[in-house]
Amino acid sequence: MLRTRVLSAAVLIPLVAVVTYAGGWILSAVLWVVAVRAVYEFFHLLKGAGYRPSFVASALIIAALLVVARFPNRTLLGLVVTVSVIGTLMEQMLRAPADHATESWALTLGAAFWLGWLLSHFSLLRDLAPPFSFGAGTRWLALVFLVTWINDTGAYLVGKTWGRHRCCPYLSPHKTWEGTVGGWGCGLLATALLGDWLVGMPWGHGLALGALVATVAPFGDLAKSMVKRQWNVKDFSALIPGHGGMFDRIDSLLFVAPVVYYYVTLVLG
Repeated sequence: MLRTRVLSAAVLIPLVAVVTYAGGWILSAVLWVVAVRAVYEFFHLLKGAGYRPSFVASALIIAALLVVARFPNRTLLGLVVTVSVIGTLMEQMLRAPADHATESWALTLGAAFWLGWLLSHFSLLRDLAPPFSFGAGTRWLALVFLVTWINDTGAYLVGKTWGRHRCCPYLSPHKTWEGTVGGWGCGLLATALLGDWLVGMPWGHGLALGALVATVAPFGDLAKSMVKRQWNVKDFSALIPGHGGMFDRIDSLLFVAPVVYYYVTLVLG
């Protein structure tokens, strides 16, 4: 299992590096493909339960949110949110009558914002530097990927080696307190060390941001696990050998990227 995870990572990491360096619309397009694939996996689980969220509507909302991220504007964002809420309600009402109509509408909107809104922070962070450059935005986004992966890997290895005490068996039966603490320590130190090396972040800020990142990353994984446990599945799909589906691969990143972006823009300025 570990060997398969490492081989998959060896293929994915160079691709992520290239897209991170490119930034701009290339990054936006890749983020949209990632999000749409994750939505497809999510909605595929819901079919058997009688829910009918709109895949097309979610894909369009995600595209709109990613476009707005390239042109940050409060009025434009308000327009996208308003059209998304009203449009998805209208779309659901114009469908043939079916059970779970209200839940299907909420799932359509919720999935779009869970993925589209949170992933848009990748673009916001990367756009702190021009496309095809190694500017601050590129390095901050690289930091997001690296510290999240180190946090996840540390939790996995520590939990697999020394894990004995389950921390939340109702959501993730294999997650242990030992693994969680190990991942937290790895994430904290990685953020401080890599923050100093990549972006010259002072150690005090590195430790503060590291504590935030290491705290929210496991909740990104648990949020996805909450959905999977409800439908009693291990992975969203088998798209990535050793890692599961696309949603399984980006769960923690979805929580980490916004935290880093707002820390950079609101705290570090």
